[in-house]
Amino acid sequence: SINGKCFDWLLVSRRSCFRAGVRYYVRGIDSEGHAANFVETEQIVHYKGSKASFVQTRGSIPFFWSQRPNLKYKPKPQISKSVNHMDGFQRHFDSQIISYGKQMIVNLVNQKGSEKPLEQTFSKMVNSMGNGMVRYVAFDFHKECSRMRWDRLQILMDQLAEQQDE
Repeated sequence: SINGKCFDWLLVSRRSCFRAGVRYYVRGIDSEGHAANFVETEQIVHYKGSKASFVQTRGSIPFFWSQRPNLKYKPKPQISKSVNHMDGFQRHFDSQIISYGKQMIVNLVNQKGSEKPLEQTFSKMVNSMGNGMVRYVAFDFHKECSRMRWDRLQILMDQLAEQQDE
């Protein structure tokens, strides 16, 4: 109940049966475009007979890469150099568009250090794909929100405002 108005709010998460695994052991995509650790989360609001739904998906960055555990706290990501990334990448987003429609990618990885090549490759691949149904925004979450500065999320919200309104 908010301001005396009662409604139902449901939150449902569905984990894909393709490429499930634990952190660091399963990363990237397979040749069919299935992203590792893919989860679909749906928010459903039911109020006075009306319903609204919003679906958000998350998964590993959809190209061929790995991050094998070693003695370091955070192993360095390795982008595969021996495969055509675009085939699986294209399959991934074709499937996403068929299932969910227009895509708004929000990449929260570090834009410096060992994750920088992941962000750069992801951005480059989205641009190379040239699909108007897919938009990409990178937001260095750890840099922007370090030391509990959650108010800095407003920067991201401002970047997404127009698409959110759509």
